[in-house]
Amino acid sequence: MSRPPHSAPIEVLLVEDDPNDVELTLHALQGDKLRNDVHIARDGAEALDFLERHAPDLVLLDLNLPKVDGRDVLERIRNDERLRHIPVIVVTSSQAEEDVAKSCRLNANAYVTKPIDPAVFLKAVNAIGAFWLEIVKLP
Repeated sequence: MSRPPHSAPIEVLLVEDDPNDVELTLHALQGDKLRNDVHIARDGAEALDFLERHAPDLVLLDLNLPKVDGRDVLERIRNDERLRHIPVIVVTSSQAEEDVAKSCRLNANAYVTKPIDPAVFLKAVNAIGAFWLEIVKLP
């Protein structure tokens, strides 16, 4: 069942250092049918700083980040009693089996590999948004 149109916006933390991927993701997540607040962290240190002050409803996390690696951000989220319930979707260009396996061990809720084609990437983010922001009931 999807969220009613009058429900409160979902707070999303987008952790992404590629400006093009940020723009495409924002475009997909801020469509007319999805009302949500998207906060952007452009590196792992910014993400951790944000998470010290806020507990968003959903985290979209790239793995290959400057300053603090996305794998470390995921591990810290899962080790923090206040944050561990937050769904974390890894959205990354890494297809490495060790990244998939580590993300699963750290209880990422999903692992999505970024397509190179912007249209395909937009379609993938739309699907993530539709599922996690419209269908799933978040805690």
